[in-house]
Amino acid sequence: MPKITGMDDPSRAALPAYPAPALYIDGRRIEATDDGDTPVFDPSSGAVIARLPVAGPAELEAAAAAAARGFEAWRRVLPLERQRVIERATALLRERAPAIAAVLTCEQGKPLAEAEREVRLSADIIDFLAEEGKRLASRGVPPRTPGVASQTVQRVPVGPAAAFTPWNFPVNLPARKIGGALAAGCSVVLKPDERTPASALALVQCFADAGLPAGVLNLVAGRPAQISQALIADARIAKVSFTGSVEVGRQLGALAAAQGKRYTSELGGHAPVVVCADADAVAVATLAVAAKYRNAGQVCASPIRFLVHRSRYAAFRDAFVAGAQALRVGPGLEPGVQMGPLIAPHRLEAMQGFVDDARSHGARVACGGQRLDRPGWFYAPTVLEDVPLAARVQREEPFGPIAVLDAFDDLDEAIARANALPYGLAAYGFTHDLRAAHRLADGLQAGMVGINHFGVSQPETPFGGVKASGIGHESGLEGLLGYTEVKFVSIAT
Repeated sequence: MPKITGMDDPSRAALPAYPAPALYIDGRRIEATDDGDTPVFDPSSGAVIARLPVAGPAELEAAAAAAARGFEAWRRVLPLERQRVIERATALLRERAPAIAAVLTCEQGKPLAEAEREVRLSADIIDFLAEEGKRLASRGVPPRTPGVASQTVQRVPVGPAAAFTPWNFPVNLPARKIGGALAAGCSVVLKPDERTPASALALVQCFADAGLPAGVLNLVAGRPAQISQALIADARIAKVSFTGSVEVGRQLGALAAAQGKRYTSELGGHAPVVVCADADAVAVATLAVAAKYRNAGQVCASPIRFLVHRSRYAAFRDAFVAGAQALRVGPGLEPGVQMGPLIAPHRLEAMQGFVDDARSHGARVACGGQRLDRPGWFYAPTVLEDVPLAARVQREEPFGPIAVLDAFDDLDEAIARANALPYGLAAYGFTHDLRAAHRLADGLQAGMVGINHFGVSQPETPFGGVKASGIGHESGLEGLLGYTEVKFVSIAT
């Protein structure tokens, strides 16, 4: 069993003061609307900790109008001046990182150390994008016609963007979208998840306090379907960016396509890990446990299917199971906690559904496999073995603390199994053989491939997938270019 903390006070860890959630439109906080409010929960106890005002038609109209005005002002600001404003915001984000991290943990549940790393990394992501914004160079094309003095290919901001982000990284994911948009000269209407509104608002507040003009960055929340339909249909919104499930991402993509709007999506994955015969099975298992159970497995690039060479399988399994059982599980604000709760009670039901289905197909539960008997929404770190390919967990993203262990005999077989699903976000491989490393790098069908490590997401690198895992990229230069249009200018004398 995992080590369970926080049982002396079964109700909850001591929470810091949780700020009142609000909307933010045209430079103003809105703490109440005519459309009522919705509860915000502490997932470590299940208690309601705040009420979030719901953005209705009036607020959505105001946000779109503000973004349109904000864009016309912000696009004319020189890239160097935009960078200076953005860097003032990221300086505030780093200064406030401990306080923002505590808020993040209150509403999302992850360990406080993970939350603070997320906030600080978000500042790095935004800074990189702002720096790249100064280098959006035009490209000259030699003319073919006499009298044409110059021809240039320019990158110009696409326009106001609607950005939809989920709850699992409530600062990092908005930062990717906000950073790219603002660096390119776009304005933003951000719609964070209603379960984690205060973290996103704290990020927005840093930009407001840094002097970002009113209307350039707005925040709305409430009823997701109503908001997405209204914003995507609004003629003033030129770009849509979404991070979330495949099902919702396809629905929003269809709405954007119907309006002829630019669309970027990151839609999750089912990441395979191929552990070759020459790898250090125990060392890889240690790394894999940390990667798998980070944020309770609620990570789109989380490793799920561990394909281990049969000669190394027993050593890997024993080390991995021991590591999973040793994890300290409890409220994220408690010292030493390594894994917090799931985001909502329905996610507990989803995890149990995956485990029960796997059992019904003949799988073995090596550890975990049940909800922890304590307040809050905690599920034990779980390892499944001998899982037939017909089981749901072999085909559907669990998005939780479930790992599936399988053995393989031939590397080509392992690569084929890794690529068998429609997902293609992240994939990983471990080997000391250079030829095997190149076979994995070339053969694994994913937007991001990590060989001998799990660190595929950095501020300087593009984040995105192939196949059903999405369209386009965020972060890196590619994340900036996604908020630009190509404009060709030819001038004759």
